[in-house]
Amino acid sequence: MAGSRKIAREFTLQGVYAWLVGGADVTLIIANLKDDEQFKRADEAYFRTLIYGVIKEADMLGARVTPLLDRPLAELSPIERGILLIGAYELLHCPDVPWRVAINEGVELAKKFGGTDGHKYINGVLDKLAQDVRAVEIAHAKKIGARDQDSGVRGQGKPRS
Repeated sequence: MAGSRKIAREFTLQGVYAWLVGGADVTLIIANLKDDEQFKRADEAYFRTLIYGVIKEADMLGARVTPLLDRPLAELSPIERGILLIGAYELLHCPDVPWRVAINEGVELAKKFGGTDGHKYINGVLDKLAQDVRAVEIAHAKKIGARDQDSGVRGQGKPRS
């Protein structure tokens, strides 16, 4: 069963898509999404944080990802654009979400809702953004990973004595 934040991200993508394509009012979008039977399984507080944050910060988020793209943001499909905006929002404004999780969730959204190889593109762009905005967190993770490799431990933390 999918986690409540994962479901919140899926509903956020649907809402951001509706906003990007039709320019609908966010309160109307939320009301329509809440009518879905599956919405009760979503983390509603996190959904609201994401949808309001992404829509409010869309221009700034777009400006952050645009230099990382191989084409103008407007040329991406609304699904890919929405996923990148959500991922960028999480990387920039949700420090409780680890950078790897933010990237992976974007990739999973792209696999579920996007084009055939869209997930690879999403992964590359969000990874580049994470290298910039979560550099300290990434450096720390690499340092721990290197230390664990040197001690023969693989992803299990410190060995027990």
